[in-house]
Amino acid sequence: MSTSLLTAEKPVAGTVERPEPTSSPRLFYGWIMLPVAMLGLIATSPGQTYGVSVFIEPMRVGLGLTHSQIAWAYTLGSLLGAVPIMAFGALMDRFGLKTMLLCGTVLFTGACLLTATAGGFLSLFLSFLLLRMLGPGVIALLCGNTLSFWFHRRLGTVEGIRQVGMACAMAMIPAGYYLLNESLGWRGSYVAMGLGVSAVLIPVVLLLFRNSPAEVGQRVDGELAPVAGTEEVPKKDERYSFTVQQAMRTRAYWLVGLGTGMFAMIQTGIFFAITAIAEERGLDALAGVGFLARFALSLAALQLIGGILADRMEARGLMSTAIAMMAAATAMLWRAETASALLWSGILMGAAQGLFFSASNPIWARYFGLQSLGKIRGSLMTMMVASSSLGPLLIGNGREITGSYGPVLAGFAVIPLLMSLPMLAVRKPAVPAGQG
Repeated sequence: MSTSLLTAEKPVAGTVERPEPTSSPRLFYGWIMLPVAMLGLIATSPGQTYGVSVFIEPMRVGLGLTHSQIAWAYTLGSLLGAVPIMAFGALMDRFGLKTMLLCGTVLFTGACLLTATAGGFLSLFLSFLLLRMLGPGVIALLCGNTLSFWFHRRLGTVEGIRQVGMACAMAMIPAGYYLLNESLGWRGSYVAMGLGVSAVLIPVVLLLFRNSPAEVGQRVDGELAPVAGTEEVPKKDERYSFTVQQAMRTRAYWLVGLGTGMFAMIQTGIFFAITAIAEERGLDALAGVGFLARFALSLAALQLIGGILADRMEARGLMSTAIAMMAAATAMLWRAETASALLWSGILMGAAQGLFFSASNPIWARYFGLQSLGKIRGSLMTMMVASSSLGPLLIGNGREITGSYGPVLAGFAVIPLLMSLPMLAVRKPAVPAGQG
């Protein structure tokens, strides 16, 4: 028998045998958290522009408001609703995702029920403020942060998958809300939607939601726990965490934040007026609905592809390309005179947004760490919701002043064109002083 075999069979005197790490037989719980995060994001639909837009005209007629009044109610509600979002991010850092998601869900249900009782401009403005703050703001913020605590190497891929769920919701939910409005009216619809959100989301969060892998005895990305008796050495990316003030002093924070706000402003403005834009070109209003459907399908495809690319390529190149695509898509919409051109602009716009967000979403955890992620992404969400409030205002007032949507769409095409090259300057910031 060879010496090597004898050595393998008999341990050397004076040594202590330690078991070799073996693969955990359990499924990595992060793959359960992925559909939970997707469900939470879909639950924000009653406050998202693509959901609210179905009820805008019935609300306007039912409350006796002008087009300008309801646009101002939505714009001001979105703008002021953005202010408290950062505070919810700070509460997330203190109390954890699960607690805040439960609180946010209950409050969002209350906002839906309040919307059903709106009797005029002021009460509708308050309803929009709460809907926008709690749905696309708070719940979207919490669900957007969830996967950062479970994944690192594959964060781009799983974020892309999560956003696919939102894109599918965008493609299907407006039609469902239309049927709901036909059956129950806009007041009854908001009662049903609010109660439905709590009835579905609260049990799921209570039973399935976990704040981090440590709560189920696992680690980020499903990696093995360290061998007993050895000291765990944290990865380089886990050794530091920026405060929100430190993050705001970096170039990456502002460039990516401004890019995110730009997409929110242009997309919300176009969505708010897409059927009217189609009719101005002599097209059927259904062409506008077709634009939204094509946008959503393209968004889903590019978010998945972009998420995979974001784990393998530098984010700055992907974001710069996406912004250039957004400029081209908006220019195409500006010049569209046929239904086909309108639909193709929707496809290109969805691809641009899908690529940008699949590349940018993982940046916040990868560049700035997890300790203050709630505050950092809360400040970003405030920026994004505030920017989205400007879109309907700009496109509505532009139409009123110039008599056409063309000049505003031309301006919307120029803005991303100017931002594409600066996005190439995004770099991972240096580790804060005293850390690393």
